[in-house]
Order: sequence, then structure tokens, then C-alpha cells
Amino acid sequence: MLIEVIGTSLSDVLDAEKYHADRVELCQSMMESGLTPSYGLIKSAVEAVDIPINVMVRPHSNSFVYDEHDLNIMREDIRAIKSLGANGIVIGSLTDRGTVDEDVLQRLLDEADGLEVTFHRAFDFVRDQKEALETILTYEQITTILTAGGDGTASEFVENLVELHDRTKDTHLTIMPGNGLRVDELKPFYQAIQPKALHFGTGIRIDQTYANGISEEQIKKIREITC
Repeated sequence: MLIEVIGTSLSDVLDAEKYHADRVELCQSMMESGLTPSYGLIKSAVEAVDIPINVMVRPHSNSFVYDEHDLNIMREDIRAIKSLGANGIVIGSLTDRGTVDEDVLQRLLDEADGLEVTFHRAFDFVRDQKEALETILTYEQITTILTAGGDGTASEFVENLVELHDRTKDTHLTIMPGNGLRVDELKPFYQAIQPKALHFGTGIRIDQTYANGISEEQIKKIREITC
């Protein structure tokens, strides 16, 4: 099973590889659910480690609805991310009606040709997740959806996550549960869903706080639970 961890600094990225995480979601402002990191951090992270680095492309935390100015910034960021040799990008776009904004999404995917793509937790703010899932399934470039199963922590939406996981079992798409996952509550959650990937933020940090670094002990416990 793949363990993805949030990295907001080069130290996080180095620790993620050292403690045997499988992939890093590189971003800044974890408290705002992640924003696009700096060019310097992306470059340093990609050069420093061998594990895959997937970079958040999110220009602001106001919403997941983007205008033409936002779109142009995001496309430019994707071009930079691609040039630096990152493994992938983490994106998501919604309309003001709460549906997947396919126009914005397609234009971002056009820039991302050759990169792995995750649709991020914008998915948790759509009006209908089943409808949104069917839309995203039509895009073969998107290989992962990061989701809590709803607007809250992943442990609150186990039933929905099971349904999403079951719907994608025989497709190109992986449902990756995340948001608020904690190791001491992980075993029943994992057994209920049996996901192929899990995403951790504060849950794998020392004392489970934003300010502290990644904990080797927490990652080891995840491996024990999911092996």
C-alpha cells in the first residue's frame, strides 16, 4: 500500500524518504489545505530525493473556483513543475454550481501531459460525489482522487469511502483517503475500506501538530497496520 505524506519543507521531504514514505505531496500552508509551493522548494525537493514528488497547484485558498487569471497562473506553475522534473501535480477545479469545472480541468491537464495527476480535496466540496466521480473517471490522466469522502475528516465518511473505492476497483483511478487520519484510529478504518493508498498530514507528525516534523515511529506503525 502506498503511503503519501504532506511535505512543506525540504526537511519534511528528506525525512519522508528517510522514514520510507512512498510519495510526497509538496505544498505550503497545510493549515489552508495546501497551496502551491515556491519554485525553490520544488527544485530542491526534486533534486534531494528519489521518491516521487507530487506538487500542489492551488494559487489561493479562497475557493476551488478559478477565473482566467487563476488559470493562467496555474498553467505557468505546471510548466515550471514539469521543467523541474517532479513526478506529478495535485489539482482540482469546481464551478460555482459545485460540479467539476471540466473546462479548467482540461486546460490544466493539457499542460500536465506526462505528469501523474491527483484530483485533490476539491472533490469533497462538490454537490454530488458520485456525479463528480463519473466525470473524473472520463479523464485517464487523473490516476488518484484524494478525498475524505465528504466535508470533514475521513473517519466520518467510512461508508462513502467504501462506495467510492468499490466503484473504482477495476478502473485506472485510485481513491486515496486522507484528511484527519490518525494512526491510533487507523486499524478499523483501514480494514473497512482496504484502500490502495493513504494520505497523511498532521497524523504522521511529532505530537500531531503542524509545527513539528515527520515522525518515523508513526510511519512504522502505519506499515504494521497495513502490511
